[in-house]
Amino acid sequence: MASEEKAPRPLGDLERLVMEQLWAAPSALTVREVHDQLSGTRELAYTTVMTVLDRLAKKKLTERERDGKAWRYRAAAPREELAADLMRDALDRAGDRREALVRFVGQVSDEEAALLREALSRLEDQEPTG
Repeated sequence: MASEEKAPRPLGDLERLVMEQLWAAPSALTVREVHDQLSGTRELAYTTVMTVLDRLAKKKLTERERDGKAWRYRAAAPREELAADLMRDALDRAGDRREALVRFVGQVSDEEAALLREALSRLEDQEPTG
């Protein structure tokens, strides 16, 4: 079971937009670069972006490094890893994990069901026999 301290929380709208910029970037971005990219689609204060990036760093969703007077930020992990952590946390909080899994599987598309079967098959192939 994930601990309360390590359990990821779903991203807020602005956090998600900022993380999408970081996930899409080939290298770490400054606050200014993230602000400039987001300003093309919405009005946003530079300090708001700075606060969001600082908050994401405290949540360990980003890593940052000094570049002169600026900080450069990069995503700490791929978005797929965050999604997997969120799903795991949701299961941990579901109460009846079996029922939550059954309901989840009942809502997936045919393509997603095929992906789940493939993932389970790979997992079974990896398990030692004994």
